Amino acid sequence: MILIQTLDSPIGPLTAAERAGRICLVHFGADGPGIDGMLERWYPGEPRARRPLPAVSALLARYFEGAIGALDTVAVELNGTPFQKKTWQALRRIPAGSTISYAELAKRIGEPRAVRAVGAANGANPVAVIVPCHRVIGSDGTMTGYGGGLDRKQWLLAHEGVVSRTLF
Repeated sequence: MILIQTLDSPIGPLTAAERAGRICLVHFGADGPGIDGMLERWYPGEPRARRPLPAVSALLARYFEGAIGALDTVAVELNGTPFQKKTWQALRRIPAGSTISYAELAKRIGEPRAVRAVGAANGANPVAVIVPCHRVIGSDGTMTGYGGGLDRKQWLLAHEGVVSRTLF
């Protein structure tokens, strides 16, 4: 059973899904048909229910209230290619309050020439905020594309205490 809930946050509504005690989706925006489509691709035929997710709500609330490390050890279930999963696992090792470049992330996963592929994997991240793709910036220190929009990326980085000429 996949449980789904839309939560309010300082960066707008987030739709979260949990399966077998692990978070499998955090999506920017309210629940809608696209959520069911994604989950059906990942888990064909598995039942879904809209129910409160108190543990997920509490974790995200702690993060947004200032406990920026609250999401570091949250159990997630990642759905993607082996390359995407390797990239997303490396993202989870970027400490809150810090950033790295796409090129550095590519090096960390042992694929130094796969900078664009790392960027594409970031864009396909199914568990936004918890898998912190917002912590990846351009090699020159500038903010680059973000699936949730650059305004959200800027907010998340500032919330985590990242001070950069590109944020303000």
